[in-house]
Amino acid sequence: MEEKFLPIGSVVILKGGKRELMITSYCIMPSGGELYDKNGKVEVKEPIMFDYGACFYPEGMITSDQLFAFNHDQIDHICFTGYVTDAQKNISNLLNNNMAEIKQQMTKMVSQTENPKPATDQIETLDGGQEEGQQ
Repeated sequence: MEEKFLPIGSVVILKGGKRELMITSYCIMPSGGELYDKNGKVEVKEPIMFDYGACFYPEGMITSDQLFAFNHDQIDHICFTGYVTDAQKNISNLLNNNMAEIKQQMTKMVSQTENPKPATDQIETLDGGQEEGQQ
């Protein structure tokens, strides 16, 4: 398989899939909805990050429940490689070289969003100290 993190706009077919999907995003963490795999609904107990987000091709995303999340190793065939620029090459390199850290940080962010700390614990000054009167 080619390098991970194909350009946005790339069109792929997943293993066992019949429909073409167009890549629309990287490092997607579905939340607030139901997740399904080829066997049906999947119970998710903690945030999961996928390499790609995609929609049906050629019609695109008509409703919000038509977003697909998958990993690079699930790609069977690359039908079309999207627009490649220096910026796209840079983001691909960044994602490839820092994926473990990115996953850790994004999982931490999602967990904090789902279980926010009290506002008094979050107020800090620019120098890293806490505002007066905060615990």
